[in-house]
Amino acid sequence: MTTPALIALVAIALVGLASAAIGSYGVRVARSTSDFLVASRTVGPVSNASAISGEYLSAASFLGIAGLILREGADALWYPIAFVAGYLALVLFVAAPLRRSGAYTVPDFAEVRLDSTVLRRICTVFVLVIGWLYLLPQLQGAGLALTTLTTLPAWSGIAAVGVIVLLTVIGGGMRSITFVQAFQYWLKLTAVAVLVTVVLGLFLSDARSFDREAPPQFPEATVVQIRTDVVLEVSEQVRVVVDGEVDDRPVHGEVAWRPGRYEVTSGSTLSFAAGSPVPTVAGTPATDREWLEPMSGEASNQLLEIYSILVAGFLGTMGLPHVLVRFYTNADGRAARRTTVVVLAMIGSFYMLVTLVGMLSRLYTPQLLVSGNTDAAVLLVPTGALGQGWAGWLLGGLAAAGAAAAFLSTSSGLVVSLAGVLFTDVFKGRFHDFRLAAVIATLPPLALALAVTRLDFALTVPLVFAVAASTFCPLLVLGIWWRGLTAKGAIAGVLVGGGLSGVAVGLSLFGAVPPGWLGMLLYRPSVVTVPAAFLTMVVVSRLTRSEIPADVDKALLLLHAPERLGLSSDRRGRPT
Repeated sequence: MTTPALIALVAIALVGLASAAIGSYGVRVARSTSDFLVASRTVGPVSNASAISGEYLSAASFLGIAGLILREGADALWYPIAFVAGYLALVLFVAAPLRRSGAYTVPDFAEVRLDSTVLRRICTVFVLVIGWLYLLPQLQGAGLALTTLTTLPAWSGIAAVGVIVLLTVIGGGMRSITFVQAFQYWLKLTAVAVLVTVVLGLFLSDARSFDREAPPQFPEATVVQIRTDVVLEVSEQVRVVVDGEVDDRPVHGEVAWRPGRYEVTSGSTLSFAAGSPVPTVAGTPATDREWLEPMSGEASNQLLEIYSILVAGFLGTMGLPHVLVRFYTNADGRAARRTTVVVLAMIGSFYMLVTLVGMLSRLYTPQLLVSGNTDAAVLLVPTGALGQGWAGWLLGGLAAAGAAAAFLSTSSGLVVSLAGVLFTDVFKGRFHDFRLAAVIATLPPLALALAVTRLDFALTVPLVFAVAASTFCPLLVLGIWWRGLTAKGAIAGVLVGGGLSGVAVGLSLFGAVPPGWLGMLLYRPSVVTVPAAFLTMVVVSRLTRSEIPADVDKALLLLHAPERLGLSSDRRGRPT
């Protein structure tokens, strides 16, 4: 194993060991159901904000955002904006009332508000679907990091993250992972901040510019391995040594590619000389100036896609189970609001830094534009900027540690939220055990991550947000703020929103998507599915207004009255 690979492996291992050590503190104090599910609702705003930021800033945030910026330029800026704005919606509409409900989980809240066992069961199903869909890219991201930085196979990273997360959650539940996730947030922020400081300083000293009517250039002789079939666009003639297939013909030797498009088959190797213009994946900005300009791509439905991204991020955040469960751990509704405000500052700072990393990676990792593996930008920028030496290797080790923290923190939060739902809603009798629920919550996505090919974060994560926005967002917003909501209206809305977005997810991930606006809506369905879910809930509730719960005023008073009035009460659980 090479020196940089060994450094990266040691850094990842140290993060795992530190997480286990910190989590062991929570093990000593976690003794009751309340400890395991909501940390006995005693987490302070700053500590909770650190933990929320830690679990929210996932593999998609740490790796995916920089990759999107590298590939798509200005158009990709809408993603971090949408993900941050989601917490503004949380603080305005959901955070404090959700905490006052006294529930442990989203299905628990649904029953508190509408007294419907059927709705609770449907919510349980969607919590599992959303959680498992979101766990998949986290686990596969661990495999990506390990194969990018070391010679180990992807399955070893996936399995290692699954085992570490499971042991941490089983050991102390929410009480344990709160300390771990807070540590992991500050590690991620430190890793990105140091990376930006070093590479930005190098960029400024070089006096380089992006404002050029030309493609990026390879800073040194570069060999690119093509792992999936790709269509490359060449904007300036480039000489390349090919060993593989191009346009369905075998090519072995040096050729000159004139401006145009070339289909390169998986398994091919492309070798470029230093200073050569960089071919880019067809459909992405080919020159630096186009990369700087908003809506410069080829798609004719870019504005509609941007609206859909904003809807998914702004409203999907409040529907993510691992995010919502955190607000149950606050001491009261006021603390929940304060927590959300602090989170806005924390994740906003992180996204500003990771956006800069994505910008700088266009100069220092241009080979990723050819291979399409842009999710690896954060991991490769250190050696791309500082070269193959101890400085680049150590900075790469810090980036690897930050990536490991991203996978572990989000995966831990998801497993706790899924285990909480399984524990409270599914497992009964002798199977009523939180630790068993944690094992069952982890196994399906772990098996799927090992079995399927890794998918681009830019595809999978927005689809998860779309499902969350189309199901739990309407339920929470209308359940908290509209007394006219009925159980049948909520059930119909969740099924319509979840069904439409679920079909979009299935076709996008496993089927053939047609071109044009229909294909765009399948990849980014929230602009249609969210209004459909809200409209269905309102219409069906109006048609069944005679079934509005008799205690609706009492339920709404519980959600909105300040805690000092003494009207709210937590729903107590049994010791584990």
